[in-house]
Amino acid sequence: MKFLKEPPRFLFFTGKGGVGKTSIACATAMQLAEAGQHVLLVSTDPASNVGQVFGITIGSKITPVDAVTGLFALEINPQAAAQHYRDRIVEPVRGLLPESIVKSIEEQLSGACTTEIAAFDEFTALLSDSALTADFDHIIFDTAPTGHTIRLLQLPGAWSGFLEEGKGDVSCLGPLAGLGKQRTQYREAVEALADPLRTRLILVSRAQQSSLREVARTCEELAAIGISQHYLIINAVLPQSEAAEDALAAALFSREQAALSAMPESLRALPSDHVTLKPFNMVGLQALRQLFSDKEQHSFTSKEAITPNAPGLLTLVDDIALKGKGLVMFMGKGGVGKTTLAAAVALELARRGLPVHLTTSDPAAHLTETLIGNIDNLTVSRIDPRVETERYQQQVLATKGTELDLEGIGLLEEDLRSPCTEEIAVFQAFSRIINEADQKIIVMDTAPTGHTLLLLDATGAYHREFNRQSGKTELHSLTPMTRMQDQEQTSIVLVTLAETTPVLETANLQAELRRAGIEPWGWIINNSIAAAGSNSPLLNQRAQNELKEIDAVARLYATRYAVVPLLNEEPTGANQLLKLIHGQVTEHTI
Repeated sequence: MKFLKEPPRFLFFTGKGGVGKTSIACATAMQLAEAGQHVLLVSTDPASNVGQVFGITIGSKITPVDAVTGLFALEINPQAAAQHYRDRIVEPVRGLLPESIVKSIEEQLSGACTTEIAAFDEFTALLSDSALTADFDHIIFDTAPTGHTIRLLQLPGAWSGFLEEGKGDVSCLGPLAGLGKQRTQYREAVEALADPLRTRLILVSRAQQSSLREVARTCEELAAIGISQHYLIINAVLPQSEAAEDALAAALFSREQAALSAMPESLRALPSDHVTLKPFNMVGLQALRQLFSDKEQHSFTSKEAITPNAPGLLTLVDDIALKGKGLVMFMGKGGVGKTTLAAAVALELARRGLPVHLTTSDPAAHLTETLIGNIDNLTVSRIDPRVETERYQQQVLATKGTELDLEGIGLLEEDLRSPCTEEIAVFQAFSRIINEADQKIIVMDTAPTGHTLLLLDATGAYHREFNRQSGKTELHSLTPMTRMQDQEQTSIVLVTLAETTPVLETANLQAELRRAGIEPWGWIINNSIAAAGSNSPLLNQRAQNELKEIDAVARLYATRYAVVPLLNEEPTGANQLLKLIHGQVTEHTI
């Protein structure tokens, strides 16, 4: 493995949820420890299962992994760190400020940026030569701070006055309110991150177009702030041997190879490693020792196709069709297939004679291009996130920026580069379409998180913007927020995969929406190997592993759910999209 050659003291693994960061970080830590190194493994992943992987309980104190000499682990609970961080900021003003203002402050400190900065606050000491870590040869981090968080930490001290004077917009700058005393320590930590002699940052991806695009964005964002020595791991690549006798495996192998051939240029120049897909879950020392091996695995328990006892997508579509109108919103992490499923549902509803407007912010416009003009009763629109974000940024700069000096403008511009900004800008564009839901079905493939909605609602920005655009008065308007809270008018559909991390992340999203008074209507488990059926021994074992996650969704999280199979062909074009709902269909079906 190239990323393991002459490793520096710090190794950071980063990538979106479900790509295998934790497994790779654990296997790396174990391999270095078994080579005689003294290793500390640190996890800051909200969906971390490091303790489960090693079969021990790991908490907020450095804990020896007894089965591996020289290996120690530490789990920083980001939610607990964020709560401690919020309390540190909010408690001094509780009772001194009106309760409404205190709640507004708490909400601004409830988002992903607060969690990430609070976690960074916890582990910056580990990046220095402190007594805590002096005895370790290597410190391995399961997850790394994003480029946005690092930029925030590099901002000058003027941001505190900037926030106190209310010059920021709906933003991620609020979490910085508690960082003043540690700025020197943060500067040293960021310097360590940017030093290739001390730190190696490893980007983890899957052999999928969406995953590779996400990693390329991360790579470019980090390079822009001086962190440019990256390595790339493509995880869970299907071996060609599995494609010989199974149609699904052959299609999946072909799809992965096409994605790798079309890899973004920014990734091609990086030293890279491929890790083959394994039939077993990465739990236990034996599994971790085999992760970086390309030898054939022989732990298959069954060669018979596995079919989950779960409803298909047609059941959910039937329920949506009964309403005849309203808003249907698909939400979930990147790469789970929201846009594809939104298009399939919109197409099926239109085929039933219902008036449907499908609106998407997906940059891959091939779905909308395929559907435009071909289907009766279906209107398709695409919102360009880049255009809408730039428009929103210019709007804010033209209003709040007029009274700022150059330093203040610089801070406001950083504020507007926050992860919240695109969500706000795109959803403001969507809000112009939402009022059509009184006459037809609006199918929307993305939506802001509950945190962003609460921020918008707390500041009144959402209501004011919607009212201004619609020309309605405050007393008579139905805003996007109030519509989303009404299950009679809105069906929120959460999309996930039958894997541990995506399910946990979707459960966290559901909890965040509930905090905003929005109850999800249903879940879709997409791209299920179990639902597809396969004669590939490896895929069959993976299907067996999916059953536990499908059961967890059914028992613990969803009031209604559906499982959608992984198709042999990419679901683009009307006929392929309908296979997601009906199974195999023929050309004359539409």
